[in-house]
Amino acid sequence: MTQPKDSIYASPIGAIEAFKFDDKVAEVFPDMIRRSVPGYQAIIAAIGLLAGRFARPDSVCYDLGCSLGAVTFSMLQQIEAPHCRIVAVDNSESMISRFRERLQKEAPHANVEIRCADIRDIAIENASVVVLNFTLQFIPLEDRRPFLRKIQEGLLPGGLLVLSEKLCFDDPRQQELQTEMHHAFKRAQGYSELEISQKRSALENVLIPETFKTHQSRLLEAGFASAEVWFQYFNFASILALK
Repeated sequence: MTQPKDSIYASPIGAIEAFKFDDKVAEVFPDMIRRSVPGYQAIIAAIGLLAGRFARPDSVCYDLGCSLGAVTFSMLQQIEAPHCRIVAVDNSESMISRFRERLQKEAPHANVEIRCADIRDIAIENASVVVLNFTLQFIPLEDRRPFLRKIQEGLLPGGLLVLSEKLCFDDPRQQELQTEMHHAFKRAQGYSELEISQKRSALENVLIPETFKTHQSRLLEAGFASAEVWFQYFNFASILALK
């Protein structure tokens, strides 16, 4: 089935509101994320493979900031551990309602619990895998360290956190280059200069990126044994943090 095309920012907008995951975004999200985040599909597929490797019997895999459930569906395809369940959480009712509809159609008997809630309020318990796929960047800076500490404490020994984020760079030349190449990627996906500019304005002060060094340092401070980039495409990266 053809996915609706993202044209939210295709026409001039007088006063650009802060980006939010409302009905308009949820309707076109698969197209938006595919055309906006380099390597997104590769990351989703790999998360499934990683979940298959790390999921343990009778444990929980968390998809935090699940949106329409792409990570959850990828994990479902690969997890073979018996009695392993998935808890998927997002605070957007628009996303959650569409996710529930798809799950009911495609995998009605899957061991998946979908919650509409703030991920910071979710208890992390008996976890073998936790995924934050382009989610932490929307959480206030002051909440990130305690949130990651809570995840680390809720993971079983040897458990895995997958953290995918948009990055920024200390070197101004790298920052300029990576931003320029991301915009080139979006133009190659059919976005206009107007769309790129207006969406960038909408995301300002909503999506707050950080450097890899900042992420790595925070993860180690939170108690993870190691944290390394496994995938990067321009200024988008995914990190594996091991307990």
